[in-house]
Amino acid sequence: MTATMTDAPPPVAPKADNGSRRSGRSFGQILMLVAGALLLVAAVRVITGADQLDSAGQVGAALGLAVPIGLAGLAGLWSERSGVVNIGLEGMMILGTFGAGWVGWQSSPWLGLLCGIGFGVLGGLVHAVATVTFGVDHIVSGVAINLLALGATQYLAKLFFADGKAADAGGNPKQSPPADALPHVTVPGLSDGLASLEKHHWFLVSDLAGIIGGLVTNLSVVTILAVLLFAGSWWVLWRTPFGLRLRSCGENPVAAESLGVNVYTYKYAAVAVSGGLAGLGGAFLALVTSHTYLEGQTGGRGYIGLAAMIFGNWRPGGLAMGAGLFGFSDALQLRNGGETVHALLLLLVVLLAALAGWKLYRKALVQGVVSAVMAVLVLLWYLFTDEVPSDFVGATPYVVTLLVLSLSAQRLRMPKADGLRYRKGQGK
Repeated sequence: MTATMTDAPPPVAPKADNGSRRSGRSFGQILMLVAGALLLVAAVRVITGADQLDSAGQVGAALGLAVPIGLAGLAGLWSERSGVVNIGLEGMMILGTFGAGWVGWQSSPWLGLLCGIGFGVLGGLVHAVATVTFGVDHIVSGVAINLLALGATQYLAKLFFADGKAADAGGNPKQSPPADALPHVTVPGLSDGLASLEKHHWFLVSDLAGIIGGLVTNLSVVTILAVLLFAGSWWVLWRTPFGLRLRSCGENPVAAESLGVNVYTYKYAAVAVSGGLAGLGGAFLALVTSHTYLEGQTGGRGYIGLAAMIFGNWRPGGLAMGAGLFGFSDALQLRNGGETVHALLLLLVVLLAALAGWKLYRKALVQGVVSAVMAVLVLLWYLFTDEVPSDFVGATPYVVTLLVLSLSAQRLRMPKADGLRYRKGQGK
């Protein structure tokens, strides 16, 4: 008996401490990364004189452009964590824009918002029936939903908006009549004080004032809702038994079934939530960005949201950073044109040089040399030009998407059963 007690394994409490220390180190690394990025942006602003680079207006516009991309990415995260690839995010966003515009102008924007979510859920359930119940290839089903949503909304817009009361109110076959605006929030006192600090263009102080000012000025209630949905999704998926079971369906559905998990139910729930979040992203475009449904309104944001999810490694925090990056680059080209994008070239030089140094330190010679050569070429571009051509400015968000995905590809880990066909009892 004594020998048995002596050979017993040590208690597991130290493992929890290690996890806590690891979480603390991770949080500290994130803070250092954010501080370094802020210093770098402030330095670029001072050197180039591009004061709009991190102004309150730029940050506010970036936030507004990032929200639909982030919601589309969050929709993809819910679906793929359950093992269902959702290429149909674009179509579900299109359904959301139509539902919000159709109901929003007839009743209230709040009901339009709910209808946009409901239309997205409908698209998600169609995808779930095809992929989960009938075992259709996930990519084929997603592409079909994108095509069906586009065709259906074009037909319905001609049916409901082209004549009668809708036409008298400003509707036509390609857009709905305008809906009332949803409320916006501005923190009184704080917003004005930060705007005053920003006007001095002081190093770092004015940069902080501009960034914080953009986050507390003229903020849509849907933006606040989106932030809460990100936090809530993290808590549900990583801190609750429901989330653990849902993620197990995306990692190993056979093992999940052996433990009593109804895999079909969890997949259906996840894809329905995915459709609702994508529909909310579409409703944001229809009710916040333009106050009306417009044909082609999504502009590929469903696909960019999917890219943001991949960049974020299928996690809400990284996804939010990716959506913010894409929204920021989109706002730059829309608000400021070639001059501010030209200043961004200097920032790209620093990042490429840092990447080259890191790759060479890790003995990845080919990648390090390629990054160094790219840094030199971009530096020459910056030194010998005064403005970026307008064609390239318009492509800035898509170039950033490709660049970010290419740089982050080596650290990605998707759910193991993502996109695989599952049948109940297949492990027996």
